[in-house]
Amino acid sequence: MNRLFKNRKGQNTVEYLLMLAVVVGVVLIAGVALKKYMPQLFGSIQGMINGAASTLGASSGNQ
Repeated sequence: MNRLFKNRKGQNTVEYLLMLAVVVGVVLIAGVALKKYMPQLFGSIQGMINGAASTLGASSGNQ
């Protein structure tokens, strides 16, 4: 019985793959939830980025 538990070859790889799958799943669920429940947040961020980009282009001194 003790020999059965000592044969752990490949166990680390399986554990890392399971952890990676869990992390990817959590990130996907969080992304879908953010997009569904806070659509105005993405529009506001996009507006800020566009405003900052146009301000940089206008103040760079290119005439």
